Amino acid sequence: MIRALPTIVHLDADAFFVSCELALRPELRGKKCAVGGRERGIISSASYEARACGVYTPMPTQRALKVCPDLIMLPHTSGLYGKVSQQMFDLCETLTPLVERNSIDEGYLDLGPCAFADGAALEARVRGLQARLWDELQVPVSFGLATNKLVAQIASKLRKPRGFVVVPPGTERDFLAPLAVGKLPGVGAKTEAALNERGVRLIGDITARGEAELESLFGSGWRSMLAAAHGEDARDVSTEHDDAKSYSQQETFGADIGDFAEIERIAKRMIDELLPKVREDGKRARTMTLKVRYPDFTQESHGRSLADATDLEAPFYPLVEPLLRAAWKQRRPLRLISVRFSGIEDGAGQLEMFAQADEKRRRLAGVLDRLNNRGRDTIVRHGHQLGAKN
Repeated sequence: MIRALPTIVHLDADAFFVSCELALRPELRGKKCAVGGRERGIISSASYEARACGVYTPMPTQRALKVCPDLIMLPHTSGLYGKVSQQMFDLCETLTPLVERNSIDEGYLDLGPCAFADGAALEARVRGLQARLWDELQVPVSFGLATNKLVAQIASKLRKPRGFVVVPPGTERDFLAPLAVGKLPGVGAKTEAALNERGVRLIGDITARGEAELESLFGSGWRSMLAAAHGEDARDVSTEHDDAKSYSQQETFGADIGDFAEIERIAKRMIDELLPKVREDGKRARTMTLKVRYPDFTQESHGRSLADATDLEAPFYPLVEPLLRAAWKQRRPLRLISVRFSGIEDGAGQLEMFAQADEKRRRLAGVLDRLNNRGRDTIVRHGHQLGAKN
């Protein structure tokens, strides 16, 4: 379907974890900052000033400090990122009801139902949303506007931070042609290097190849790759999210990770960030599912359920190692990991025999949540220093 206006919007928060932390500590804006564990951790988010010095995600913290000795390390604030993400998408829904929450810091909006008279009015409203996200949340966000999700996503990442790129209808192929082939979703660093060796450096080089050569380059998926190079994408913006049914978080790594212990630590940190939200909503979760994604975008997942639903971290920590071993069967380096809690129940439904013991733990967890929300970085939960998230 040809759209008369670029009504599909992709929003991509800039250095999201760091931006959330700097909203609490604005005096650090403009400095070289990063979020991560100091001793044995990795960099999970770096400011653009730090990136200019060679700090990237997920660089080991100790290496980052050697590359950038004056790097300011900020610990993870438990529960903060999920809270800000919720507020960010809630503001998006004041512009259109069709909002897809793709991850904690990325999503799509479909402005088709808003019936804008022209492109200028549409762009003005999206720029207004961009300004509002900064004014109310102090979160800088980049936007891409196009006729479909694929092109909008690529556009949003071209001029970060605070980017705003519009691709007019009918110009998708011309827009993509001069871009590096690695800008296409699914083309990782290794694939890009292999394509470069075959003379495919730009997206336009794909559209210039014949069918036989494309098949030799991409195998059975050559047609979908050619369609992407033309800027074609028929996916709709999906609004199927229900906070009462599941809680999830995912992290895409800047470079593939193959270290089991590091992936395990990241998964446990996600538990620390998701469970406060479960408690805040007065819910409990029974099932945890861990998903891994490889650089070629194939993925595997595995889940396990507890005998009784809970809103405490401790029962889920022991599940991380076996779930990771079950899901990560190929043992290749990973592009992404996600943790999802489902089997959500109302907090009032707990069995009486467990209520008293768990209530003591819950009160302690609630105190820790409140302290973490105030920016404390030395809080310990279940023997882990939450500020470091190592």
